[in-house]
Amino acid sequence: MANDRTNEAGLYPELISWRDSGDFLETKPLGLNVFYKEVGNRHATAENTLLLIHGFPESSFSFNKVIDGLSQRFARIVLLDLPGYGFSDKPGNEYSYSLVPQADAALAVWQHLGIRGGHILSHDMGTSVLTEIVARHVNSQLPAWFEDGVQSITFTNGSMVLELAELRVMQRLLLNKRIGPIVSSLSRYSLFKKTIISAHGAEIDERDIELLWQNCIQQNGHRKNHHIIRYLNDRRRYEQTRWLPALKLASESLPSHLCWGDADQVARVAMAHYLKQSICPNATLTIMPGAGHFCQLGSPALWLKSVLNFYENG
Repeated sequence: MANDRTNEAGLYPELISWRDSGDFLETKPLGLNVFYKEVGNRHATAENTLLLIHGFPESSFSFNKVIDGLSQRFARIVLLDLPGYGFSDKPGNEYSYSLVPQADAALAVWQHLGIRGGHILSHDMGTSVLTEIVARHVNSQLPAWFEDGVQSITFTNGSMVLELAELRVMQRLLLNKRIGPIVSSLSRYSLFKKTIISAHGAEIDERDIELLWQNCIQQNGHRKNHHIIRYLNDRRRYEQTRWLPALKLASESLPSHLCWGDADQVARVAMAHYLKQSICPNATLTIMPGAGHFCQLGSPALWLKSVLNFYENG
């Protein structure tokens, strides 16, 4: 269903089609409208359900090139735009943008759709949301309606170990309490493009960058990036005490996959090797040669091959 709060002026046709094939859920407690999209058979089992969590500064549309390929393995695929992203509401100071309520938003959509469990695949910031969900899994804190549980976890190119991340200059400026609001107010496509290219580290089509930008500017989201990027502060708070220990425990019994493009200039491939060696040695590690940070956009065929191989042989 179309959302009449979204400005359609200049919106590319593929984004309009994506939005119109999804719907919106009003989530509590702030009444934020969250966009979601469901593909396939809504009665599929947890084993045949895939739940996708996008990154920053992205949206569910970042998976548009790989949905058809994923549908070869999964009967049901569910995507959403977390608050602050894509077509979902983009509040300002009234929302913390902590990864904890972001995980709550994902669970609210899954509950609304009657999902009882599934495989979860994440990218970039979404890997941090997933580690919060993994922590709840380990501590038996997932809701009772998620009775079939987490079937497997996949992490793709996310700054899961913040001290190893090579944050872009723009990201560092946005995190500064004094400078961040000024940087957001000056946001424009040319700077956005440079940041995306710098982070990606490989070839990426400009059309994909333009589509990322169009999703960012919905509801003036590009003016709120100093709010949205605050999720990185949560990594400093919870990474060593909650999330990485939970991942270590979970990976001992839960099928786990680290799937990494080795050209990434932010979440460098050394991070994947560190996670494999020091945190989750039982996880499957897949390195995608020549793939950049936005791997499902820049190298969709290689990404699909790598991801599906884990689900078939993991």
